[in-house]
Amino acid sequence: MKDLIIVGASGFGREVAWLVERINLQHPTWNLLGFIDDNDSIQNTVINGYSVLGKTDDIMSYADAYYVCAVGSSKIRKKIIEHLELINPDIKYGVLIDPSVEKSDLIEIGEGSIICAHTILTVNIEIGKHVIINLDCTIGHDAVLRDFVTMYPSANVSGQSYIGFCSELGTGMQIIQGKKIGNCTIVGAGAVVVKDLPDKCTAVGSPAKAIKFFE
Repeated sequence: MKDLIIVGASGFGREVAWLVERINLQHPTWNLLGFIDDNDSIQNTVINGYSVLGKTDDIMSYADAYYVCAVGSSKIRKKIIEHLELINPDIKYGVLIDPSVEKSDLIEIGEGSIICAHTILTVNIEIGKHVIINLDCTIGHDAVLRDFVTMYPSANVSGQSYIGFCSELGTGMQIIQGKKIGNCTIVGAGAVVVKDLPDKCTAVGSPAKAIKFFE
Protein backbone atom coordinates (compact mmCIF):
# COMPACT_ATOMS: atom_id res chain seq x y z
CA MET A 1 0.00 0.00 0.00
CA LYS A 2 1.11 3.54 -0.79
CA ASP A 3 1.21 6.30 1.81
CA LEU A 4 -1.30 9.08 1.12
CA ILE A 5 -1.90 12.51 2.64
CA ILE A 6 -4.99 14.64 2.07
CA VAL A 7 -4.37 18.38 1.84
CA GLY A 8 -7.33 20.07 3.47
CA ALA A 9 -9.20 18.76 6.52
CA SER A 10 -12.50 20.56 6.07
CA GLY A 11 -15.79 18.92 5.07
CA PHE A 12 -14.69 17.76 1.64
CA GLY A 13 -11.38 16.55 3.04
CA ARG A 14 -13.30 14.31 5.44
CA GLU A 15 -15.41 13.04 2.54
CA VAL A 16 -12.23 12.22 0.62
CA ALA A 17 -10.94 10.24 3.62
CA TRP A 18 -14.17 8.22 3.42
CA LEU A 19 -13.60 7.78 -0.33
CA VAL A 20 -10.15 6.35 0.45
CA GLU A 21 -11.72 3.94 2.95
CA ARG A 22 -14.19 2.81 0.26
CA ILE A 23 -11.35 2.21 -2.20
CA ASN A 24 -9.45 0.16 0.37
CA LEU A 25 -12.49 -2.01 1.10
CA GLN A 26 -12.47 -3.07 -2.56
CA HIS A 27 -8.72 -3.10 -3.23
CA PRO A 28 -6.28 -2.21 -0.43
CA THR A 29 -4.37 0.62 -2.10
CA TRP A 30 -3.71 3.55 0.22
CA ASN A 31 -2.25 3.90 3.70
CA LEU A 32 -3.91 7.17 4.67
CA LEU A 33 -1.47 8.91 7.01
CA GLY A 34 -3.74 11.87 7.72
CA PHE A 35 -4.30 15.49 6.78
CA ILE A 36 -2.15 18.52 6.05
CA ASP A 37 -3.91 21.82 6.73
CA ASP A 38 -2.75 25.39 7.41
CA ASN A 39 -5.50 26.05 9.95
CA ASP A 40 -3.76 26.77 13.27
CA SER A 41 -6.75 25.69 15.36
CA ILE A 42 -6.68 22.04 14.25
CA GLN A 43 -2.96 21.32 14.52
CA ASN A 44 -2.13 18.18 16.55
CA THR A 45 -5.74 17.04 16.51
CA VAL A 46 -7.42 13.89 15.18
CA ILE A 47 -10.30 14.24 12.72
CA ASN A 48 -12.51 11.23 11.94
CA GLY A 49 -9.71 8.97 13.11
CA TYR A 50 -6.90 10.63 11.11
CA SER A 51 -4.21 12.93 12.47
CA VAL A 52 -3.56 16.47 11.31
CA LEU A 53 0.12 16.04 10.49
CA GLY A 54 1.10 19.67 10.10
CA LYS A 55 0.92 22.48 7.58
CA THR A 56 1.79 22.66 3.90
CA ASP A 57 5.28 23.86 4.76
CA ASP A 58 5.86 20.54 6.53
CA ILE A 59 5.42 18.25 3.52
CA MET A 60 9.13 17.41 3.27
CA SER A 61 8.64 15.38 6.44
CA TYR A 62 6.52 13.10 4.25
CA ALA A 63 8.39 13.41 0.97
CA ASP A 64 7.71 9.81 -0.07
CA ALA A 65 3.94 10.04 0.33
CA TYR A 66 1.37 10.71 -2.36
CA TYR A 67 -0.88 13.74 -2.03
CA VAL A 68 -4.34 14.88 -3.12
CA CYS A 69 -5.74 18.35 -2.52
CA ALA A 70 -9.31 18.24 -1.19
CA VAL A 71 -10.13 21.94 -1.48
CA GLY A 72 -13.21 22.67 -3.56
CA SER A 73 -12.31 26.17 -4.75
CA SER A 74 -10.43 25.82 -8.02
CA LYS A 75 -8.36 28.99 -7.54
CA ILE A 76 -7.36 28.13 -3.98
CA ARG A 77 -6.55 24.54 -4.97
CA LYS A 78 -4.30 25.81 -7.76
CA LYS A 79 -2.44 28.11 -5.33
CA ILE A 80 -1.97 25.27 -2.85
CA ILE A 81 -0.58 22.93 -5.51
CA GLU A 82 1.82 25.62 -6.74
CA HIS A 83 3.00 26.15 -3.16
CA LEU A 84 3.50 22.42 -2.59
CA GLU A 85 5.56 22.14 -5.78
CA LEU A 86 7.79 25.03 -4.72
CA ILE A 87 8.56 23.15 -1.51
CA ASN A 88 8.98 19.76 -3.20
CA PRO A 89 9.33 19.79 -7.01
CA ASP A 90 9.26 15.97 -6.94
CA ILE A 91 5.97 15.70 -5.08
CA LYS A 92 3.78 12.74 -6.07
CA TYR A 93 0.02 12.90 -6.50
CA GLY A 94 -2.55 10.16 -6.23
CA VAL A 95 -5.69 9.66 -8.29
CA LEU A 96 -8.79 8.70 -6.29
CA ILE A 97 -11.81 7.13 -7.98
CA ASP A 98 -14.68 5.85 -5.87
CA PRO A 99 -15.50 2.16 -6.52
CA SER A 100 -19.08 3.08 -7.47
CA VAL A 101 -17.98 5.28 -10.38
CA GLU A 102 -19.10 3.92 -13.75
CA LYS A 103 -16.58 4.68 -16.48
CA SER A 104 -15.15 3.27 -19.67
CA ASP A 105 -11.47 2.52 -20.22
CA LEU A 106 -11.35 5.26 -22.87
CA ILE A 107 -10.74 8.09 -20.43
CA GLU A 108 -7.63 10.10 -19.56
CA ILE A 109 -7.41 11.24 -15.94
CA GLY A 110 -4.64 13.57 -14.76
CA GLU A 111 -2.67 13.28 -11.53
CA GLY A 112 -4.20 14.54 -8.32
CA SER A 113 -7.79 14.19 -9.55
CA ILE A 114 -10.64 13.03 -7.31
CA ILE A 115 -13.83 11.40 -8.63
CA CYS A 116 -16.56 10.83 -6.07
CA ALA A 117 -19.31 8.25 -5.64
CA HIS A 118 -22.00 7.46 -8.22
CA THR A 119 -20.50 9.56 -11.00
CA ILE A 120 -20.82 8.30 -14.58
CA LEU A 121 -18.12 8.93 -17.20
CA THR A 122 -18.76 7.55 -20.67
CA VAL A 123 -16.16 7.40 -23.47
CA ASN A 124 -13.25 9.41 -24.91
CA ILE A 125 -13.22 11.92 -22.07
CA GLU A 126 -10.17 13.99 -21.12
CA ILE A 127 -9.85 15.01 -17.47
CA GLY A 128 -6.92 17.21 -16.51
CA LYS A 129 -4.79 17.41 -13.39
CA HIS A 130 -6.20 18.17 -9.92
CA VAL A 131 -9.80 18.02 -11.10
CA ILE A 132 -12.56 17.38 -8.55
CA ILE A 133 -15.74 15.65 -9.70
CA ASN A 134 -18.09 15.48 -6.77
CA LEU A 135 -20.96 13.11 -5.98
CA ASP A 136 -23.43 11.94 -8.63
CA CYS A 137 -22.09 13.83 -11.66
CA THR A 138 -22.31 12.79 -15.32
CA ILE A 139 -19.89 13.52 -18.16
CA GLY A 140 -20.68 12.58 -21.74
CA HIS A 141 -18.57 11.43 -24.68
CA ASP A 142 -15.62 13.49 -25.93
CA ALA A 143 -15.89 16.06 -23.14
CA VAL A 144 -12.74 17.88 -22.02
CA LEU A 145 -12.15 19.17 -18.50
CA ARG A 146 -8.95 21.15 -18.13
CA ASP A 147 -6.72 21.29 -15.03
CA PHE A 148 -8.23 22.40 -11.70
CA VAL A 149 -11.87 22.18 -12.79
CA THR A 150 -14.37 21.58 -9.97
CA MET A 151 -17.73 19.90 -10.55
CA TYR A 152 -20.01 20.16 -7.53
CA PRO A 153 -22.60 17.44 -6.76
CA SER A 154 -25.05 16.34 -9.47
CA ALA A 155 -23.57 18.55 -12.20
CA ASN A 156 -24.20 17.23 -15.71
CA VAL A 157 -21.86 17.80 -18.66
CA SER A 158 -23.10 16.62 -22.04
CA GLY A 159 -20.96 15.18 -24.80
CA GLN A 160 -18.35 17.23 -26.66
CA SER A 161 -18.42 19.97 -24.04
CA TYR A 162 -15.24 21.84 -23.10
CA ILE A 163 -14.65 23.10 -19.56
CA GLY A 164 -11.80 25.57 -19.31
CA PHE A 165 -8.92 25.72 -16.84
CA CYS A 166 -9.84 26.42 -13.22
CA SER A 167 -13.59 26.71 -13.80
CA GLU A 168 -16.31 25.63 -11.37
CA LEU A 169 -19.65 24.00 -12.19
CA GLY A 170 -22.25 24.45 -9.46
CA THR A 171 -24.49 21.86 -7.86
CA GLY A 172 -27.15 20.55 -10.22
CA MET A 173 -26.12 22.64 -13.22
CA GLN A 174 -26.41 21.28 -16.76
CA ILE A 175 -24.50 21.88 -19.99
CA ILE A 176 -26.07 20.85 -23.29
CA GLN A 177 -23.96 19.11 -25.91
CA GLY A 178 -20.98 20.80 -27.49
CA LYS A 179 -20.82 23.99 -25.43
CA LYS A 180 -17.67 25.68 -24.15
CA ILE A 181 -17.05 27.13 -20.70
CA GLY A 182 -14.14 29.57 -20.61
CA ASN A 183 -11.20 29.57 -18.22
CA CYS A 184 -11.76 30.59 -14.57
CA THR A 185 -15.53 30.80 -15.00
CA ILE A 186 -18.10 29.94 -12.32
CA VAL A 187 -21.45 28.46 -13.33
CA GLY A 188 -24.02 28.79 -10.58
CA ALA A 189 -26.05 26.02 -8.98
CA GLY A 190 -28.96 24.85 -11.11
CA ALA A 191 -27.90 26.83 -14.18
CA VAL A 192 -28.57 25.49 -17.68
CA VAL A 193 -25.84 26.29 -20.20
CA VAL A 194 -27.17 26.46 -23.77
CA LYS A 195 -24.58 28.88 -25.19
CA ASP A 196 -20.80 29.18 -24.80
CA LEU A 197 -19.62 31.16 -21.78
CA PRO A 198 -16.55 33.44 -21.80
CA ASP A 199 -13.52 33.45 -19.52
CA LYS A 200 -13.55 34.87 -16.01
CA CYS A 201 -17.24 35.34 -15.39
CA THR A 202 -20.00 34.15 -13.10
CA ALA A 203 -23.03 32.81 -14.97
CA VAL A 204 -26.41 31.91 -13.50
CA GLY A 205 -29.93 31.06 -14.58
CA SER A 206 -31.75 29.06 -17.23
CA PRO A 207 -30.50 29.79 -19.78
CA ALA A 208 -27.20 30.67 -18.09
CA LYS A 209 -26.04 34.25 -18.61
CA ALA A 210 -22.90 36.03 -17.40
CA ILE A 211 -23.80 38.46 -14.63
CA LYS A 212 -20.33 39.35 -13.39
CA PHE A 213 -16.81 39.53 -14.83
CA PHE A 214 -13.59 39.57 -12.82
CA GLU A 215 -9.82 39.56 -13.22
